[in-house]
Parts: sequence; structure tokens; C-alpha cells
Amino acid sequence: MTKLFLGAALSVAMLGTTAFADDCQSGQCLEEGSQIGAFHVTKVAGAEEDGVEVGEKLCYRCRYGSRPMVMVFTRTTEGKLPEFVQKLDKAVESHQDAQLKGLVTLIGGESEKMKKSGEKFASAAKAKNIPVVVSDDANGPSSYKIPEDAEVAIVVANESQVVASHTYKADAIDIADVMKHVQEMLN
Repeated sequence: MTKLFLGAALSVAMLGTTAFADDCQSGQCLEEGSQIGAFHVTKVAGAEEDGVEVGEKLCYRCRYGSRPMVMVFTRTTEGKLPEFVQKLDKAVESHQDAQLKGLVTLIGGESEKMKKSGEKFASAAKAKNIPVVVSDDANGPSSYKIPEDAEVAIVVANESQVVASHTYKADAIDIADVMKHVQEMLN
């Protein structure tokens, strides 16, 4: 009976810690509490009023500092990604007082193709507050541990630390769960 109880308690504890970060158990993404590092990108579209020109190279993560942010790393612009970015864009707009920031970083492809794809994506997603950028590192910043087979990796961070991190197939992004983590971070 004790073994059964301990097994059930362990299962519940494991479920509680893996609801958003199941990929992180194998060290395949940033874990909660990890520091987020700098990485360089080139802006291709979106966030027209953020003071950064299209074509400019910079570190948006550095620009955002320790503000609350949602960083999306993606190898595709398909699936639920446009819907997610629209929701994130609205959240950034409605949480200006908290200085919430967002960023979509295209990775995993040839730079010129990604730039064209990013321009189309930003227009389709109506990313008024979310810059769409191309990473200088083909597979994204190595310190972010983005699995090579991940279509989309989302990192929610505040005070320069990971609040939540997860990878998805583009058509399986759990938008409600990510936005719940964003809301919890802001409260």
C-alpha cells in the first residue's frame, strides 16, 4: 500500500513539473530559473514603432533587459503560430504598463528565404508590437538549447530568468497554456 501511495505521489509530482516543460527534463531546452543570454538577430518586419529599422542587427534580448518577455524561436511560420503571435501581440499592447515584450526569431534555414518568410508572416500575423527577426545563428542561440527537431520553441522569461520553456509542433502550440504562464508572470 505504501509503495502504491508513493508511486501515485511521485506521478502527481512529476505531472505538476512537466505540464509546460516536459522537453526540459532531458536538458533539451532552457529550464525554469535558467538565465537567458544575449543573441544577435536582424530585424525583418513587425513592431514598426519600436525604434529599430528593418535590416538592423542587434540583440533584442539585450534591448528588452530584464523586462517580462516571450521569445519565440521557430523553423516555420505555419500551423498555430500566426494565431499565437496575434494573441501575444494583443497581450503586449494591453500590458504596456508591465512592459511586456515579445519577439519572433526565425531559425533553421537560409537567411534570405527566412527574411522573405518573416516579412510575409509579420504581415499576415499583424505583428504591430512583435518584431520578427532572423537569428545570426542558423539554429538559434546555442545557450538556449533549442532541439534541432523542434518546429517552435517558446521561452517565457522575467528578470532575465526563464519562467517557462516548451517546444511544439507548429500545429500543436498550446496557446492557452502559454498565455496562462504569461499572465501568471505578470501578476
